[in-house]
Amino acid sequence: MILSWIFGGMLLAQQVNAPISLLITKDGQPVSHINQLDFTNPYIDLPIVNMKKYNQFLDQLDKQFSIAPENAYLDQHGSIHSEKVGYQINRQAFTEHVYTYFFNHSPTRLEIPMSTIYPKVDSELLESIGRMRIGRYVTSFNAQNKNRTTNIQLAAEAINNYVVFPGETFSFNRVVGKRTVSRGYQRATVIVRGEYSEDVGGGICQVSSTLFNAVDNAGLQIIERFSHTRKVPYIPPGRDATVSWYGPDFQFKNKYNQPVLIRARTLGNLLIIKLYSSDGMNYIPRKIPNSPY
Repeated sequence: MILSWIFGGMLLAQQVNAPISLLITKDGQPVSHINQLDFTNPYIDLPIVNMKKYNQFLDQLDKQFSIAPENAYLDQHGSIHSEKVGYQINRQAFTEHVYTYFFNHSPTRLEIPMSTIYPKVDSELLESIGRMRIGRYVTSFNAQNKNRTTNIQLAAEAINNYVVFPGETFSFNRVVGKRTVSRGYQRATVIVRGEYSEDVGGGICQVSSTLFNAVDNAGLQIIERFSHTRKVPYIPPGRDATVSWYGPDFQFKNKYNQPVLIRARTLGNLLIIKLYSSDGMNYIPRKIPNSPY
């Protein structure tokens, strides 16, 4: 609000009309334009900039031209694929140019200023933390159940190659995201209040449960875990971790001083999850019961 009044006061101090519009370009090509009247509101003879409209305009440009960075990752053969830098609009620089247009009546053309965004995980980091296995767990599933198998594969892909940095808390729901049909998840059996039912994403609790045991095996700190209200066949009693988008989550914290890499994949009817970190990392593994596969 204060910025709006300052903006308005500066406009009031100007006696010469600004150019009709400011041409916005990207890589030299016109993409949009700004007209001063589109972002100002008259209020008792004092022009006030509508910051909500201005920020919405910036959000739209960001959505159109920003590119998210991509982390380096390991493929199923263990080969490292390099990271890719991303780009987003430098809002401060963009706004300074717009102020110049509004208040000094120049320039009439603005090339969108972009800032480089670097990924959190690069090839060098992945090389260093992919060497020593610190945790592992394997469960089996019925590969003939196509819907459930699809859900397991999608959730495993979502957590695969995820790096948990020192002091960071991993949330299964946050990393995997909402399980919806539009994202490829299918209807399959779930347990709700102790009863079997069908819902989109049925089966992903096997992924969270397998991950929990691999995490526990690595001696990481469990922050949040809930068991099903009924026994499940793929895990020993009391070793499961149920999850639901609007309900329970599985969370753990990396208490070590080195990043931890999650590797998850399906192989035939097996779900295999392994945790890796740097050579020589001091960790305290826990002995856990084997799965019944």
